Amino acid sequence: MMRKTLLSLAPAVMTVLLAGCASVKIGSGSLFTTGSAGTVPVSITMTDDPPAGVRVLFFQVNLTAATLAPAPTTTGTTASPVSLLSNNTPIQIDVTQLQALSAFLSTADVTAGTYNSLSLTFANPELVIFNQSDSSLGSTCAVGSVCQLTPAIDNSATVAFSSSPFPVTVAPGSPLGFLIDFHLNTVIQSDLSVNLGVANGITVAQLPPAPTPPQFGSVTGEVESVSASNNQFTMLTAWGRTFTVDTTSSTTFSDFPASACTTAGIGCVASGQVVKVQVASFAKGGVLTASQVAYVQAAGTQTVEGTVIDILPLPVPSGELIVQMILHNNPASTSGVPLGGLATVTLASSATYSIDNNGFTIPSGLSFTGPEGVTVGQNLQVVVEPGTLSSSGSGWTIFGPPQTVTFTTTSVELEPSQMTGTISATDSSTTSFTLGASGPFFAPWPMPNAVSSYDVMTTSQTSFTGFSPDNFGGLADGQFVSVSGWLFPGTTSDTPNVAAQSVVLRPTPSWF
Repeated sequence: MMRKTLLSLAPAVMTVLLAGCASVKIGSGSLFTTGSAGTVPVSITMTDDPPAGVRVLFFQVNLTAATLAPAPTTTGTTASPVSLLSNNTPIQIDVTQLQALSAFLSTADVTAGTYNSLSLTFANPELVIFNQSDSSLGSTCAVGSVCQLTPAIDNSATVAFSSSPFPVTVAPGSPLGFLIDFHLNTVIQSDLSVNLGVANGITVAQLPPAPTPPQFGSVTGEVESVSASNNQFTMLTAWGRTFTVDTTSSTTFSDFPASACTTAGIGCVASGQVVKVQVASFAKGGVLTASQVAYVQAAGTQTVEGTVIDILPLPVPSGELIVQMILHNNPASTSGVPLGGLATVTLASSATYSIDNNGFTIPSGLSFTGPEGVTVGQNLQVVVEPGTLSSSGSGWTIFGPPQTVTFTTTSVELEPSQMTGTISATDSSTTSFTLGASGPFFAPWPMPNAVSSYDVMTTSQTSFTGFSPDNFGGLADGQFVSVSGWLFPGTTSDTPNVAAQSVVLRPTPSWF
């Protein structure tokens, strides 16, 4: 039997935004405006519920279609379904990164009216697992090994939602949003096939209306051009969509090195850079307004992000470390770095270490300054040193070992990780709590130096969702939660510390 462990990913929420709205500025009093006559901004947000039964390291699927079906008119005629994907361009979705964060995907115009259903079509699922069963899987996935497969989709790849909250009315001046929840623990079957139509496998809910707007999330891409006089730039995403990004006096610019600029602002942004944009609002024609623009990598460099699943006990030079990572993000979509692949990464003794805190103040006593700060379960963003990248394996197969790469890095940045588990104790005097977990979520277990709990530290900047009240006072022993935050080795014990940027209440699964 395969059992899955619990590693938190920062609450990751993937968002498809469908908008026909005019440009709106931060601080204008509303995050939404109506657009051209008869069109209304509509959003779809997707998230992932923690899976059970299978230790999933990586699960990616393509969203190839998303359509709203209009209700019949009073004369009995029915208009054609409305596509919510720009130019019907498929979008690759790493579902394993969608517990608590959000990612903006697309925009489109939606005509005002009543809609009876939403249909989503998926294709090309790709799965990486850790086999901790008592026997080999297939002919090539040995016990205790990492394996990849291209699972079959049982039944239909299209899922339609016609019950609550449908029918819905898209009314002028009243933006509408949907939350699509992808429950991996239900969708992935015991034979490792994928059943998208299984009961409660994918669910949909309507997001609260303004003035409580949906969380639009972020989008990463390569800067194509910059118009500093208009406080704008354009960026190209990994799936080939170009967005125009508006910045305002309220937009923050983070992580830009001194070599890029001395004063934070639109002058920091340059063609060829890869940046991450936190979306505050969206408008017709693919225009986004940014609340934050974060630097990811310089032009001409290669950056990847992955989850540490092992630290190799090899003799290495002083100050050096070799880790294994499952790759989740390749911001520039450069060749040779396979998503879902297994990377053996040498952290050079000359490597610099930093924290991608995006304005969040890390509690005192927690640091990430050298190899001693690296631990299993962390999400790291690393720069591939030129000339060090090599790969083996043929990529995705029916069932077998993942494609592997090796490279050296001299730049290591700590990104938020995500853990899911049950609160076993709270301490109001320090606004901290103990998160009990059976191991890293989406990572193998057991592992060297593994632990069964985390000390989670919250601050005034931590967000709480789903609690009553939505603050530290809403936490209670026994609650099943996902935590997004920066993971550090224990400072005074073997229990790791987490600086939590968000805590999300989850329904307790039946298997827990």
